[in-house]
Amino acid sequence: MKLSILKSKIHRAVITQAELNYVGSVTIDEDLIDAAGLYEYEHVHIVNVNSGSRIETYVIAGERGSGMICLNGAAARAGQAGDPVIIMSYADMTPEELKNFAPKVVFVDDKNKAVRIASYEKHGELSGCLIP
Repeated sequence: MKLSILKSKIHRAVITQAELNYVGSVTIDEDLIDAAGLYEYEHVHIVNVNSGSRIETYVIAGERGSGMICLNGAAARAGQAGDPVIIMSYADMTPEELKNFAPKVVFVDDKNKAVRIASYEKHGELSGCLIP
């Protein structure tokens, strides 16, 4: 049996752009893609903290160091510049694989720069800080 498990998330990034007249997806700063262990074209869920809306789309790499979080195409209807979002990816794992797994949690500053990378262990507690 395989379970769909949180693989990584970028916590409370700020939307920098919303481009309705684009093919689709979310453009994310390549530094954040790397920090979260995401892949270009990977399936992600995006939750808008202000509105509670939740969408599914895929990742496109944005300019490294730009801080870009841009909702493209129909996704642009789910938020506007300045809205905080949580971007989550999932992976299918067996119960055995889960025994030695912890998701990456990337915390960002107000410019969408990674300031801390941690992992969950228990409800509400973070550990495994990779960036002090």
